[in-house]
Amino acid sequence: MIGWKFSEYIPGQEDGASFEKLLKLFQELLVHTSGDVSEALSWLTELDKQYDLTDEEYGMADFIQDLIDKGYIQQQDRDNANFVPSAKMEIALRQKALEDIFGKLKKSKRGSHNTNFGGGGNETTSDLRPFQFGDPLDQLAVSESLRNAQINHGIDEFKLTHDDLEVKETFYQSQMSTVLMIDISHSMILYGEDRITPAKKVAMALSELITTRYPKDTLDIIVFGNDAWRIEIKDLPYLEVGPYHTNTVAGLELAMDILRRRKNPNKQIFMITDGKPTCIKKGKRYYKNSFGLDRTIVNRTLNLAQRCRKIDIPITTFMIARDPYLQNFVEQFTQANNGKAFYSSLQGLGEFIFQDYKNNKGKRYR
Repeated sequence: MIGWKFSEYIPGQEDGASFEKLLKLFQELLVHTSGDVSEALSWLTELDKQYDLTDEEYGMADFIQDLIDKGYIQQQDRDNANFVPSAKMEIALRQKALEDIFGKLKKSKRGSHNTNFGGGGNETTSDLRPFQFGDPLDQLAVSESLRNAQINHGIDEFKLTHDDLEVKETFYQSQMSTVLMIDISHSMILYGEDRITPAKKVAMALSELITTRYPKDTLDIIVFGNDAWRIEIKDLPYLEVGPYHTNTVAGLELAMDILRRRKNPNKQIFMITDGKPTCIKKGKRYYKNSFGLDRTIVNRTLNLAQRCRKIDIPITTFMIARDPYLQNFVEQFTQANNGKAFYSSLQGLGEFIFQDYKNNKGKRYR
């Protein structure tokens, strides 16, 4: 908590206590504490003492009771007094992350993205084409169709036939299958710098974006340390760093296996990491080296990047570190895959991911 600046809650900027004001801060603390309600409430109480977040009319006890009554927290079980976040809170955390990182976006039922190809979309281009059975009438080019009728049939016997009709071409709208890889190795909290919390918030925001605005897309989330495994969207707030090395190979192998099962031709991998690969598995044994760039580990990683390239799976790497030798590895990795790389600050991470998600959605891989 040392060094955090809660400028939104400086005394005097807002009058009185309110549930919504405390809820926003409590949600932020929940992400930092990996869903530990007791710890988050403990920190909130300390902040209340320092910043006078509550008053005589609305105290911490009132706020906790409202959390229970409104269904944001619930008892872990009937015999246990410990509280855990409810499903409602998990949804609220993702929605808050979406607003914080991507801004307020309206839900779209169609959930499709434009590409550079003509096809069945809902955003028109400047191109026209002959009307085909099944084309929506709201895309009819009225002026051009009437002009065709005049040219083909004349004014005296004016009539409008099927052959006269033209429609405005639209952008082809594609679906995308995305795997988001999150590094949970120990370095994500090394040297007192919290890198895992921004990574979690980005993952929550991206998941909320896809499930609400692009429901036809798929998003799979995996974490990788010594090994790699899938996690559910609902588990993102509770994600924690472990005493792990960085087995990028395991993460890529799992991501490729997931995408191989997706019939969608548009596939991509996002990888959030702060370091070089330091671990691979040889049979049942882990081969680890945290010092420098181990060629055995690096070569296995680069080989996978090339395999992804051959099967048209671009990898976008978001490196939240600036060490020169790490950048050198990322450059090699990006060249092997012909993908993209961003060297992002923790504050700019969400903006970079959103931009690249939109950009990749505008492509159709063959």
